[in-house]
Amino acid sequence: MIHLILFQPEIPQNTGNVGRLCAYAGCRLHLIKPYGFEIDEKRLRRAGMDYWQSLDLVEHDHWEAFLASTDRPRRIHLLSTKGERGLWDTEFNDGDGLLFGNEGAGLPDEIHHWAGSNRVKIPQYKDSLRSLNLSTAAAIATYEALRQIRP
Repeated sequence: MIHLILFQPEIPQNTGNVGRLCAYAGCRLHLIKPYGFEIDEKRLRRAGMDYWQSLDLVEHDHWEAFLASTDRPRRIHLLSTKGERGLWDTEFNDGDGLLFGNEGAGLPDEIHHWAGSNRVKIPQYKDSLRSLNLSTAAAIATYEALRQIRP
């Protein structure tokens, strides 16, 4: 299993899309509060559609609670445009986590520091653009990880 971790997500449709991805691909979704929406918001449910009830979801009250959780993955790859290692050069293992920042601010510097050399970048072919949509980046990284761990 791959764990997807969303740090303080702000846009319900993105979170719903990532939830749908997790349900479809058999991944666990970790959501770290606070959110920029209510978890029962209609837009989140609509994006997740009927997959939401099949979702393996773990909510965490804050970053420290996530780190202390026995449900969290032990090895975590932080996905960022500031990553030093490319996605195609990263070796994923069963049980790994993929950590994504929120849509507005990404991840705080202290979490980048915490991740150390486990910061991964999705290849970017046009430098003038800032970043991919959160749910698009999550799908790309998830399926690369799954490709490596599933026969």
